[in-house]
Amino acid sequence: MPGSIQLKQLLADNTMPAAPELVRAQEEGALECLACGHRCVVKPGRTGVCRVRFNEGGQLRVPAGYVAGLQVDPIEKKPFYHAYPGREAFSFGMLGCDYHCSFCQNWISSQVLRDEAAVAFPTFCSAERLVELAVEHRVPVMVSTYNEPLITADWAVDIFKLATAAGIACGFVSNGNATPAVLEFIRPYVSLYKVDLKGFDDKKYRLLGGVLQVVLDTIRRLKEMDFWVEVVTLVVPGLNDGNDELRRLAEFLAGVSVDIPWHVTAFHPDYKMGDTRRTPSETLARAAETGTRAGLRYVYAGNLPGGVGDREHTYCHSCGARLISRVGFSVRENRMQGSACYACGTRIPGVWEVAGPDDPVSAGRPRPVRP
Repeated sequence: MPGSIQLKQLLADNTMPAAPELVRAQEEGALECLACGHRCVVKPGRTGVCRVRFNEGGQLRVPAGYVAGLQVDPIEKKPFYHAYPGREAFSFGMLGCDYHCSFCQNWISSQVLRDEAAVAFPTFCSAERLVELAVEHRVPVMVSTYNEPLITADWAVDIFKLATAAGIACGFVSNGNATPAVLEFIRPYVSLYKVDLKGFDDKKYRLLGGVLQVVLDTIRRLKEMDFWVEVVTLVVPGLNDGNDELRRLAEFLAGVSVDIPWHVTAFHPDYKMGDTRRTPSETLARAAETGTRAGLRYVYAGNLPGGVGDREHTYCHSCGARLISRVGFSVRENRMQGSACYACGTRIPGVWEVAGPDDPVSAGRPRPVRP
């Protein structure tokens, strides 16, 4: 407990005022936070659900000036399969989350202020230094990830303003528990957005700390606002792997856009679900086929490299030609012609680039970075 108290104070000492777009004054000094879908009304001296945004004397203070995770990742790890394939993403995360998922695979950092077993420490750095490092590593993309980026969107935008000026595209890897205000706030600087859609059952969502409809509204709004969106569902045995739930989820995505890539990924025992069995490849194949039957053009199965048949690869939705071959996070072959299929010329939805001969290519594995 003393360590938790010290960490809480350390984080409180490294904050900044919330962006004006993300706070609304209420009666008696309370402040409504608009960074996530909880829309916490935070009274003086109290924190929001995330425990990292707090009201200090009538000012909403928010995290700034540190990272708890920092490395260069294959962009396929995010996962983005239709954005800069085979390239690397400069990835940073902070601490805290607005959910408390029992199967969280980043719980060490996301649950650090809720669970004494979660032990993670901040490394202090400036926005300028992070962007300098991204430029030094010659990455095309910078991503806020590992914990929930919405609750640290204020400082992420400070970073992304500098990154955008340096020619780096920026992205969020998020649970999608957003408000219209926060999406408007980040949109000038964030072009890529991965949403973790955890299932299609509101009762189960509420057990995780969220509301399904908020996430569904976010996905619709992201597409309307012209973010590049990819959606991931961690398929957990006994939780969200039922045929009906997967069908309804896939049909929802197809109703928003058949061009949304849907990643169905394998669960491994972690955090409070250490006794739950791993997701078998047969379940991922069933989930992927469900997505295809719903009309989604790009359905991928992940976390089982080489064990999901052809579901790691990208195919042209028009002629069926294989465009990008993958094993795990590694791109083995990319036959895209800019944004088009090499065989029939059909435009493939995504954010593509023509890499130069001297551009670095991902080795398919993360690389830690020190500020």
